[in-house]
Amino acid sequence: MRKAFHGNLLYFKADPNLDSDALVHLPNHVLMTKNGIIEAVKHFAEVTTAEKFELEWHDYQNQWIVPGFIDTHIHYPQTEMIAAYGEALLEWLEKYTFPTEMKFDDPNYAKEISSFFLNELLSNGTTTALVFGSVHKNSVDAFFEEAEKRNLRMICGKVMMDRNAPEALQDTPESSYKESKELIEKWHGKKRLSYAVTPRFAITSSPEQLQKAGRLLKEFPGIYLHTHLSENKNEIEFTQQLFPKAKNYLDVYKQANLLTKKSVFAHCIHLKDEEWNELAHKQCNIAFCPTSNLFLGSGLFNLEKAEKMGIDVGMGTDVGAGTSFNMFNTLNEAYKVTQLRKGMFSNESKKSLSPLKAFYLATLGGAKALSLDNKIGQLNPGMEADFNIIHPAVNSLQKLRMKSANTIEEQLFVLQILGYKENITATYILGEKYKLPHDFEK
Repeated sequence: MRKAFHGNLLYFKADPNLDSDALVHLPNHVLMTKNGIIEAVKHFAEVTTAEKFELEWHDYQNQWIVPGFIDTHIHYPQTEMIAAYGEALLEWLEKYTFPTEMKFDDPNYAKEISSFFLNELLSNGTTTALVFGSVHKNSVDAFFEEAEKRNLRMICGKVMMDRNAPEALQDTPESSYKESKELIEKWHGKKRLSYAVTPRFAITSSPEQLQKAGRLLKEFPGIYLHTHLSENKNEIEFTQQLFPKAKNYLDVYKQANLLTKKSVFAHCIHLKDEEWNELAHKQCNIAFCPTSNLFLGSGLFNLEKAEKMGIDVGMGTDVGAGTSFNMFNTLNEAYKVTQLRKGMFSNESKKSLSPLKAFYLATLGGAKALSLDNKIGQLNPGMEADFNIIHPAVNSLQKLRMKSANTIEEQLFVLQILGYKENITATYILGEKYKLPHDFEK
């Protein structure tokens, strides 16, 4: 089936902080798809008479056609406990996270939350995500089954956790290896699904278990590594106590051979210089999770440093410590993090997050961090047709503010700060419109 989508195309071909021509803005253009793949991009005036009759047309004049948003760090088992009050990271895990994740021993519950979670992502225009499961093997089976039904490009993994957690949530080095291997063989590379080896973090994995994680990466080239790094100062101190021979937190993972081009480390707030250098040397990636970092009081990520080091960064909502599935809200908080860094660390932080950089991080930047920029994140011919239709102003305040937003950069910033999921008119997966839950409310 060939389709045509008429609107204003907007995407990035590079990091706008590094390339002044990175933004591609094509007003009054047509995105053409065939069998879920972008076939061509043309100005409306260049569309032939035959094409106007042959293609299935979808008219979104005066709206933006943008790549689907990409979330590089999120926990689907924590959906139910979002907005849990009043604790820092380690206490928050004990009080809220672990009790909630125990429920995922029930396959029916895992299926229910997987379905809700994916619908919530898609309602907010997120078409690809790197996702934590729980320690239960069936939690990942349930997630992938629901993602497969929706033809989504998703990455997920079973948590590996053999200590410093409730006994009901602990596995062993051997069982975590065995179950992860079985899940890899079942799901990795099936349609649009990929697997991530997922030790929760150094505190909850023994050295033996981390070595097993490294063994999986070696045995299955192309799979991901997904974990946390340097989120909280107490976490870092505890990790050093557990691994006294490690030079630093990152070295714990390095000793287990977990640093690859497809390794994604969430947070990375309190890195030492040698850790920054090692991440850059190994071409590892970082998930920037501003709403979570502010909510738990963890600290302010140094996005400017990551850019200078050449480290690919994507946005992470980090639900449920993160406070929203919505990428506009996440980019809003990311801007405030960079503003705070300028005020608090003026000797090292000079730049606020620009709206161009923000939307780059939510699209092509995330795709690069996940090594998927050959498939998603842009609107070029040959790419998978995952995209959003965005109306830049849907309420009275947005409409008023947009009247004085004279450039595309100003308009993007207004959307970054004032946007809601209601600004997303439609989300397309492989060229097929996903029926958004809020469609039923209109």
